[in-house]
Amino acid sequence: MAANMYRVGDYVYFENSSSNPYLIRRIEELNKTANGNVEAKVLCLFRRRDLSGALNNLADNGAREFEEETQQPSLPEAQKHQLKHREIFLSRQFESLPATHIRGKCNVTLLNETDLLGGYLEKEDCFYYSLVFDPMEKTLLADQGEIRVGLRYQAEIPDKLAEGVSDGRMLEKLETMVWDPDNQLKDPEIDQFLVVARAIGTFARALDCSSSIRQPSLHMSAAAASRDITLFHAMDTLQRSGYDLAQAMCTLVPRGGPVLCRDEMEEWSASEAVLFEDALEKYGKDFTDIRQDFLPWKSLASIVQFYYMWKTTDRYIQQKRLKAAEADSKLKQVYIPTYTKPNPNQILVPGSKPGSNGTTGFQKGHSCESCHSAHSQQWYAWGPPSMQCRLCASCWVYWKKYGGLKTPTQLEGAVRGSSDDAPRSQLTPPEVQDMSPFAAGSANRAKLLAKNRQTFLLQASALTRLARRLCADVLRPRRAARRPYAPVSATALRTECMARLPKAPKGLLKPKPAKSRPALATVVKKLALQTPQRLKPSRGPPVPINRNQSGQPRAAASLLGKRPLDAPPSNGRALAPSVQNAGQSVIKRQKVNNGDSPNPVVFVATKDTRALRKALNQGEMRRAARKPHLLVKLKAAPVPVLAAVSSEPIVLED
Repeated sequence: MAANMYRVGDYVYFENSSSNPYLIRRIEELNKTANGNVEAKVLCLFRRRDLSGALNNLADNGAREFEEETQQPSLPEAQKHQLKHREIFLSRQFESLPATHIRGKCNVTLLNETDLLGGYLEKEDCFYYSLVFDPMEKTLLADQGEIRVGLRYQAEIPDKLAEGVSDGRMLEKLETMVWDPDNQLKDPEIDQFLVVARAIGTFARALDCSSSIRQPSLHMSAAAASRDITLFHAMDTLQRSGYDLAQAMCTLVPRGGPVLCRDEMEEWSASEAVLFEDALEKYGKDFTDIRQDFLPWKSLASIVQFYYMWKTTDRYIQQKRLKAAEADSKLKQVYIPTYTKPNPNQILVPGSKPGSNGTTGFQKGHSCESCHSAHSQQWYAWGPPSMQCRLCASCWVYWKKYGGLKTPTQLEGAVRGSSDDAPRSQLTPPEVQDMSPFAAGSANRAKLLAKNRQTFLLQASALTRLARRLCADVLRPRRAARRPYAPVSATALRTECMARLPKAPKGLLKPKPAKSRPALATVVKKLALQTPQRLKPSRGPPVPINRNQSGQPRAAASLLGKRPLDAPPSNGRALAPSVQNAGQSVIKRQKVNNGDSPNPVVFVATKDTRALRKALNQGEMRRAARKPHLLVKLKAAPVPVLAAVSSEPIVLED
């Protein structure tokens, strides 16, 4: 019963989507709507997944500095990954959510220097924050409410002096006396002097024009003259006069007129006081934001002094009573029963009714994306439907609460595999081939490649085509084509083109005539009629195209100059049959099924194409790959060949 009772100030989970993680919010108010429902006004807290990449890097730098300053013990990589899920970011954004969407309580604390980061992983539903995120400005700042606990904030107490040892320091330089209780005046005389000081302050306000406007009545002027600022000035004057009443009286009333002392309560106008009350209602006691957004012409010390003087006025007491009355009329707590409805992301067993998102079509043999477990009482669909990913029951609860997985997924660059898989450097050639995305029946196939992509066409405008010719020295199209990953500043290029356009020659501005291109059917028919010619075999022993047809290792190097995985070391001697059977297994070439192949289509080279590749050296192959639109020259007769490096045919000629 107590676990389902939620009060103002509790940190709770809110569910806004069945597939997304919970939202972490702090309840500020509980209001009952006109139709009888309960809405919660909550303070928003954000996770790392809600921040941009630049802000995440900033948060990483702050966490790294905190670990170095506090000398945190080193944690394994898995715990460091999970620790990022426990860090949240405070904000000052409020929103209203239905109370029925609450899914449980959590604990959020301010990170302290004495805390151990590993301790947060040992507690369930425990989070910490140290930075404040502004959703509007997209900034990340340090929280101003840091509790200064630690060795850096402790006072250094000197050793006690022994008996008979005098302090050799100059006390006059260390402290200043503001009042001597052992003076020659009696208490009644001091009280009479303070009464005279108040009377002088009232008379000074009567002479001041601005004060007469603010305090038009005598009672208001006398009340202002009785404030602490007048008494402090009178006692300080008495101390500086050596407790001589006559001299102190003359100091209070010099020749120019009586001295007028004002505090912040008198200096502030009524409109400034109203602005301060509105700012206090919005930001609380965050005086830095109050000064920045509401009172930039006031100093921070002035705002702090006014706040504590404002708390002694009737205005503060009146507002406090109004807030107490409003709090009594509002709800203080609400009971939310445990949410027991099934999640639509559940993967139902065969034979049962499918869920709302069709999660019954998942293939068998897929393990959990987080813990890589293959057994669970309940599975949940996770990620895009095309990826066919799923989570076990415990990892699903972790995902909903902490907004991440226990281990990095393949979307984050991790290698997908079972729990007992060996590292990549220790895998055998058959295991490496089984991990190929084109291996039939492989459970580790690349799901990202199986996503169908829609074909699109980029068509250059007339100004873009003109800029390519006018600003060829700036654009350098050949260099840009070799480096497609390097960005090109379109704004700078457009500005340079507009500057050169009036001075451009007329012949350059004329559009080139469009080339007459044959129809697609004509091109396909022409390619179908051209059959590749076979090269004459050399007089030497035939070289098998398939390396599995011969037990001897290949003498020629591969195209990339690397030894294949299944080839023995090239030391000039053949391995024994026992060594060959033990060290390498026979890899059978598998045919690619068109139904299993991803989009785009995979081009498989024929035997004739492989034979023609052998006629080229390594430099010619690289040159042909970099420039697929040029013709490759061979000593043989011209033969059209489908290059493996491009989807367009390359014609070989003399």
